[in-house]
Amino acid sequence: MDISNITVNAQNSIRIDMGKIIYIDPFQIEGEPGDADYIFLTHDHYDHYSLDDINKVLQYETVFVVPEPMDLKLRKNTYAGRNLPVKPDNKYETEDFSFETVPAYNLLKPFHPKKAGWVGYILDIDGTRIYIAGDTDATKEAKKVRCDIAMIPIGGTYTMNFKEAAKLINEIRPEYAIPTHYGTLVGKESDGEGFRDLVDDGIKVELKL
Repeated sequence: MDISNITVNAQNSIRIDMGKIIYIDPFQIEGEPGDADYIFLTHDHYDHYSLDDINKVLQYETVFVVPEPMDLKLRKNTYAGRNLPVKPDNKYETEDFSFETVPAYNLLKPFHPKKAGWVGYILDIDGTRIYIAGDTDATKEAKKVRCDIAMIPIGGTYTMNFKEAAKLINEIRPEYAIPTHYGTLVGKESDGEGFRDLVDDGIKVELKL
């Protein structure tokens, strides 16, 4: 499996080139590439919903995938002619691939309440299942995910920390694990190494931040 076409910029800012260019939560984007075929947003915190960065990657035909509560806000604030509003725990089809939504929320912390309707995504692209968890803890829904590539937050404070994230990865057992959401605003750069040390042999950990 080739994961060289996946890049992580900062926080949960992810770019996937699978023939179509997919951005998730674009943030701290350099330049103005204007190449997004799809922009997936997980929730509306400023480091995930950054209008400045959205407009850097946006093009006329970009399809937005957003949690339903964000749909109207996005339409009011930027050109979003092709929106697909989504709810947690559902399956969807685009012209190019299918995907599922996974609830993303905190178990005990107040930052990401379940009632907000925020999500992570499982993209199914040519049979490869890529889980982008968003800002979440190791919830019962996350523990049920089956995927080939898992991209999960490890920075703690607002999400699970690297120890909790490694435990989740060892439970769901993807082929690849790529940690996100650390080393920028929360979490130390060394958390990536700590995460890799705790993940079971047989699961490949790629540090892309």
